[in-house]
Amino acid sequence: MGRATEMFLYTRAQLQTSHGLASVALSWMLAPFFAAVPLLLSGHYASYLDAYFEAMSGFATIGLTLANDLDHMTRSVNLWRHLMQFLGGQGIVVVVLTIFASAGTRVSTLYTGEGREEKIVPNVVRTARFIWRVALIYALLGTVFLTAALLLAGLPPATAIYHGINLFMAAFDTGGFAPQSANVAFYRSPLVEAVLLPIMLAGACSFALHFQLWRGRHQELYRNIETRVFALSVTGLFVIMAVGLARGGTFVEAPPLFRHGFFQLISAHTTTGLSTVPGRLFVTDWGVLAPAMIVTAMAIGGMAGSTAGGIKGIRIGLIAKSLRRDIRKVLLPENAEIIETFHSTSRRPLRDDQVRAAATVLLLWLLLYLGGGLLGLFYGYDLQTALFESVAAASSGGLSVGLVRPDLEWPLKVTYTAQMMIGRLEFVAVFALAGYLVAIVRGRV
Repeated sequence: MGRATEMFLYTRAQLQTSHGLASVALSWMLAPFFAAVPLLLSGHYASYLDAYFEAMSGFATIGLTLANDLDHMTRSVNLWRHLMQFLGGQGIVVVVLTIFASAGTRVSTLYTGEGREEKIVPNVVRTARFIWRVALIYALLGTVFLTAALLLAGLPPATAIYHGINLFMAAFDTGGFAPQSANVAFYRSPLVEAVLLPIMLAGACSFALHFQLWRGRHQELYRNIETRVFALSVTGLFVIMAVGLARGGTFVEAPPLFRHGFFQLISAHTTTGLSTVPGRLFVTDWGVLAPAMIVTAMAIGGMAGSTAGGIKGIRIGLIAKSLRRDIRKVLLPENAEIIETFHSTSRRPLRDDQVRAAATVLLLWLLLYLGGGLLGLFYGYDLQTALFESVAAASSGGLSVGLVRPDLEWPLKVTYTAQMMIGRLEFVAVFALAGYLVAIVRGRV
């Protein structure tokens, strides 16, 4: 494939921004195309479309699955499912930059095409390598703690190590795949769930924040606008969720309410998709308020520059800051000069172009969520179910109420697959590829 691309598409021209973005989108379409082959050959997928859906779900760190008989899947294939999450969480292009690119290569458009904008260190290649160093160090530590928790839960040593590796990749890369069909509920261990929580939270934090913490700047944890948005959002959503679960009688005691409710909310807000309860219970037993909070958490997502998906805390924070500035303009005298700032690794002034960009992307996200939901309604599913699955696919939330299954209508499979890629790349790279293809059709390229 690489040789064919070189033969037909090679050029000495300098890489332009649109070409770089289109290349990223094309890479994300082709990677699942090849990764789906071993999945299909495993016999656990009814069609190539199902296997491609699974591969895209893995690379885009979604966690939705169309696998048949997951509990009897071979360990090699199951490990491949989780490795796709690990590769996709850091970014397919980041993998290439880490291994092959030189520091002087013009590759910034490839990097930003995966929805990343931060340069943690002066150049993109060194930033990519830092991301992988962080991921591998956390992988070692997280696997050790998870393996210990699984051993205490009663798993044999070899099985505990295997599940520990897979669960770490699912949690840190906010992917949501699990080695067993019952997901985290399979282990019946509050300790395993407790270990998974900080790993999911670490995955939802930006690598720029990790860099600041590694340098000893711990104040960044509570000064950063995204951590503040995340903390406020989790607190507010959990209070409303708890009220809904308590009023509906889903959990009559506080410990199980906190254990299952808080875990599901963090899993949703970090867009991980791990679950301690069967997905169908969200519709049948959890009432209306609790599932609505889960959908909201998935829609918002984690921090920009992390492995998480969703709208991202930075955009919510900027729009909220802009709203506060506008309210202050109304209340203060006309000649008052209002300067709104926010903190993201450093104190920065709030600019109108930042707010416009955040509002534009927010609108695109809402349209993406709504589009998948409307198609679900067209096929006869109720609004709660259709919107839940659409948000789960687009935001990389990964939690499911049971709509995503092997016998799902194929147009919905295709739509959710497209939502996964569009959401993972945050629109721009996909738009660039679409524009490039249109230009080719019109003979302008």
